[in-house]
Amino acid sequence: MVMRISVKPTFSIAVVTLSLLFALLIFSLSSPFSQTSLPAPSNLGEKGIWNVRRMYEWRPCKWWLQSHLPALPAQTNGYIRVDCYGGLNQMRRDLCDGVGIARLLNATLVLPKFEVAAYWNESSDFDDVFDVDYFIQQMSGFIRVAIELPPEIASREPFHVDCRKRKGQFDYIESVLPFLLEHHYISITPAMSQRRDRYPQYAKAALCQACYTALRLTRSLEKKASELLEAMPKPFLSLHLRFEPDMVAYSQCEYTGLSPGSIKAIEDARGERKPWTGELAQLWRKRGKCPLTPNETAFILQALSIPTNTHIYLAAGDGLMELEGLTSVYSNVVTKSSLLSGEDFKSMHGNTKAALDYYVSVNSDSYVATYFGNMDKMVAAMRAFKGLYKTLFLSRRAFAEFTSRGLKGEELSQALWEAHRDDFVAGKGSALPDCFCEFEL
Repeated sequence: MVMRISVKPTFSIAVVTLSLLFALLIFSLSSPFSQTSLPAPSNLGEKGIWNVRRMYEWRPCKWWLQSHLPALPAQTNGYIRVDCYGGLNQMRRDLCDGVGIARLLNATLVLPKFEVAAYWNESSDFDDVFDVDYFIQQMSGFIRVAIELPPEIASREPFHVDCRKRKGQFDYIESVLPFLLEHHYISITPAMSQRRDRYPQYAKAALCQACYTALRLTRSLEKKASELLEAMPKPFLSLHLRFEPDMVAYSQCEYTGLSPGSIKAIEDARGERKPWTGELAQLWRKRGKCPLTPNETAFILQALSIPTNTHIYLAAGDGLMELEGLTSVYSNVVTKSSLLSGEDFKSMHGNTKAALDYYVSVNSDSYVATYFGNMDKMVAAMRAFKGLYKTLFLSRRAFAEFTSRGLKGEELSQALWEAHRDDFVAGKGSALPDCFCEFEL
């Protein structure tokens, strides 16, 4: 559901005043909004990207926050457990989807299972990361949550329904409900792509409530995250930088000028996945498929007039390559491991460490990401929920396009400024449309 108010002017030339013309010159934007250019970054002084006037922003939809939900049916169709895989925010996404599915099928939700993932150095479960009692309390009226299973259910494993490979036309009522009615206890892995527009509003509201209101970190984890947030000098920017060997290997992109250590790490991670070459490599890069290096990230941040003395919290896991490309320009860069110490921090695993990055990023003064992955989407949406709109995703596509044209130096900086300004003005990528509506300012 998207609320829009038309802003197309319907006035005659005779009533255009000098003040209106002046306002249009100040606030008009380049394509797709207009052909008037804003000043280049070098003329902006200390203003930078965050002082550009936005035209759109995402806010929680009223049908979610203020709607009167129908009462839960007297009888449940059975029990559903959501099996979550991957990193913390991928599992969080699957849980949110699972809550919506359980409400859609009139099922009682069993607390999710976080699958142990050796790749993520992970062994924590749902209650190691999230406050279970708070989750159950916040979901009251939206969905039933089982604290304990009936003996006849608890004594057996659920019938598993794997929906991950299903496409957008996948219908849970047609394809999953029969298994629920037959077995009474099933586990699911939600589909990667779903048609949530077909959900009734009460199922959408349950999904949104779970994602943005009901998931609070455990008291001990939130205490550690608060310590980390307090340790950061204010104001600060949280930067989610992705340039790890596995990510570069997965992208199948080639890079020049990397250190021998980085090249070896990438080659070790490639396996049989070979990089693209020739025209295919150029096309792949221009489609925005190649991760930004720390050096490229620093160049774009400068193009956006983000001062080089900015305090930056680096929200990233271990294994980042070529980091000196960023820190040689932006010297005030810190990580969770540089701010926290002690055995309690050293004993943390992938999910709990990722939860620290998530918490700090959501509550940072500004947030910039070089990717648009699960963490970035969740952080941006939660920041929109909290009314924090200094959020931006760096455009790999724009950087590749401009550099392929031979742009460099001030000319490249100007082009990058205009591209990212337009994204920020339009609120591009600021929230997930499942639970948020777009408003014109």
